[in-house]
Amino acid sequence: MRMRECHPLLRGGRRESKYNHGFSSSEMQSLAAICETIFPSLPPDPQEVNGRESQPSSSKSKAIHSFYKASGSQNPMPDEVAELIKKKLLLEALILVRVVLWVLSTRLGTLLVCGSQSFGEKWPFINKFSEMRREKRERVLQRWLRSSFLTPIRVVFALAKFAFLYIYCTRTNEDSENPAWEAMDYKVFANENLSRLRKERPLQNGMVETMYETDSTILQSLIQKGLKVVEDTQRNLYKIKCDVAIVGSGCGGGVAAAVLAGSGQKVVVLEKGNYFSPADYSSLEGPSFNQLYELGGIIPTTDAKVMILAGSTLGGGSAINWSASIKTPESVLWEWVENHKIPLFGSSQYLSAMDTVCERIGVTEDCAEEGFQNQVLRKGCENLGFKVDKVPRNSSENHYCGSCCYGCPTGDKKGTDSTWLVDAVRHGAVILTGCKAQNFILENNKHRKIRGKKCLGVIAKSLNDNIKRLQIEAKITISACGSLSTPPLMISSGLKNHNIGKNLHLHPVLLAWGYFPESVTELKGKSFEGGIITSVHKVESESSNARAIIEAPALGPGSFAALNPWESGLDIKRRVVKYARTAHLFSMVRDQGSGKVTVEGRITYKLDAIDKENMKAGLRQALRILVAAGAVEVGTHQSDGQRIQSKGVSEQELEEFLETVFAAEGPLSQTEKWTTYCSAHQMGSCRMGIDENEGAVDVNAESWEAEGLYVCDGSVLPSAVGVNPMITIQSTAYCLSKKIAESLRNEDVTKIS
Repeated sequence: MRMRECHPLLRGGRRESKYNHGFSSSEMQSLAAICETIFPSLPPDPQEVNGRESQPSSSKSKAIHSFYKASGSQNPMPDEVAELIKKKLLLEALILVRVVLWVLSTRLGTLLVCGSQSFGEKWPFINKFSEMRREKRERVLQRWLRSSFLTPIRVVFALAKFAFLYIYCTRTNEDSENPAWEAMDYKVFANENLSRLRKERPLQNGMVETMYETDSTILQSLIQKGLKVVEDTQRNLYKIKCDVAIVGSGCGGGVAAAVLAGSGQKVVVLEKGNYFSPADYSSLEGPSFNQLYELGGIIPTTDAKVMILAGSTLGGGSAINWSASIKTPESVLWEWVENHKIPLFGSSQYLSAMDTVCERIGVTEDCAEEGFQNQVLRKGCENLGFKVDKVPRNSSENHYCGSCCYGCPTGDKKGTDSTWLVDAVRHGAVILTGCKAQNFILENNKHRKIRGKKCLGVIAKSLNDNIKRLQIEAKITISACGSLSTPPLMISSGLKNHNIGKNLHLHPVLLAWGYFPESVTELKGKSFEGGIITSVHKVESESSNARAIIEAPALGPGSFAALNPWESGLDIKRRVVKYARTAHLFSMVRDQGSGKVTVEGRITYKLDAIDKENMKAGLRQALRILVAAGAVEVGTHQSDGQRIQSKGVSEQELEEFLETVFAAEGPLSQTEKWTTYCSAHQMGSCRMGIDENEGAVDVNAESWEAEGLYVCDGSVLPSAVGVNPMITIQSTAYCLSKKIAESLRNEDVTKIS
């Protein structure tokens, strides 16, 4: 088997391939015109070229000049936008986009949606959208943003804006460079220890990377790892025997693999993502999102209200999260015991498990040096007299990496791929990457009446089409592929419990921003540098429970540009070049509302009224903190570009502005002002319950319907946690897998006796 050093896409570079988006030439003309209107070629802004806080170098001046002159219609940008739209959108959204583009490619359609702006001076006196002057097109787009009557067209514009700006600021050439980055004052993290790290691949002894296998090699590779494998030629698959099959390798699956392998069980872990060691990580936003995140990091809810981030690589979310390692709050544990009747969360075993987890993943309490955004949070809180807490991290105190969201290139962050899975492999576990579970193997259970079925394992398909399907037969099967993937997998296997896929919690987030020119603040650094989350402020209610928590996010150049509100072509370019000194803080709530995911990639979600109130309180507090830290301008991501010049603003003026800040609806709402929420945490979609009416699985996380089928990921949590959930998920998985290991030992003892 060939041994991989690094995946080429993680190193960046343009791929030479024909575009196969299927858009017609007339549709592409409309799309190119929209892209050009979003991002037009303009003369350099004198404010940026000559009025910067420090005298710009000749190189920087040229970069800014080139940035302003660039146009969204330049090849191959429209084609890349079309390709991204085709790959990422649900069918209904794709149809909507194409219909709108077709309408805009006709004169009558343009007249209907653009009105008098489509009038021309020459026959036939009505222009198609692509024929209109840019200034008129800009006015049309501005009207679309505000119109509730034109909501479907607004959604198309929002999708095109997001796709274009993301692609423009993430695409790289053969040298892994982007011409916009110098204008944005952005530099990719450079790993000085690459030569040392390249030699270290701690999971290699247990790995079978199916993307590098063929039908002629896979059988031998599996046997070499100590597995019993036979080929079933009639069904065209390989049968693999083991004790425990685990689907997923993140915070739940990684811990379960370590515990069960350590108890003497032969464990097979299936992971649809690939294996990357620290030396493989390039810190390039675009390629990293494509390879390390579910659907390339772009998962919208069906109404486009929430953009969701979820890991899809070996190590799952733990490989790409922001390091925050916060124990489950006592109030949440009490609620889960009292209201949901789950005794596990009130036990000494769970408290002990949190300590064990923190020790294994190297959690530290202190941070030697905070990055720019966390300096802003801390200074603003201190100036206002607000309490600000340190955030424990699963890395060293000196860890100053702002690229952990692209896989930590220093190897300092301790995800499951460098901790629990290493333990599992040391005890004989085998990990199959590039391997997606299709369904669990269920048969009628003749021996037990409580559960009508028995799980015998899982059927999986390698994403490499050159390999037959795999049938992993096991005593115990564990679904640990996360709150977005576990429910669809269970439903597609034939399970019927009505709780499967419901009660999905997302910890929704709204962003506030503040601009800090270097000349007016002593805060040093760039927005993309340093530990991502090292400080937190809790916005407390009268009952002392947190209404919201305020932390700093990781926003690469593409995410930053795409999430910014668009007011005009000039405004978006001004915003983008301020990237490095624009600090973001987010308001995150413990959501009482919930969503549903029963089909892969199709997520519905609705906030509760109390969630909106708490979000508003957190968002307003974040803006106060930014102003107190010295921002000269602050704002939100609301569609109208809501902001205020905050330097020297009076307290009364600020409070009047804050009165206009609220938790807006999404782009599909019938409102003039709207926003897009973000989420990086998913919980509860297969929650534990005391009976089958209350939960998708029992208090031991075993399916109510299928004996031997367990769930060990964030989906079993009874509700939202309210803080970054990594420690909660790992501690829960640790306790559950300990119980599974004990039941297997008892079963073996019974057989012997």
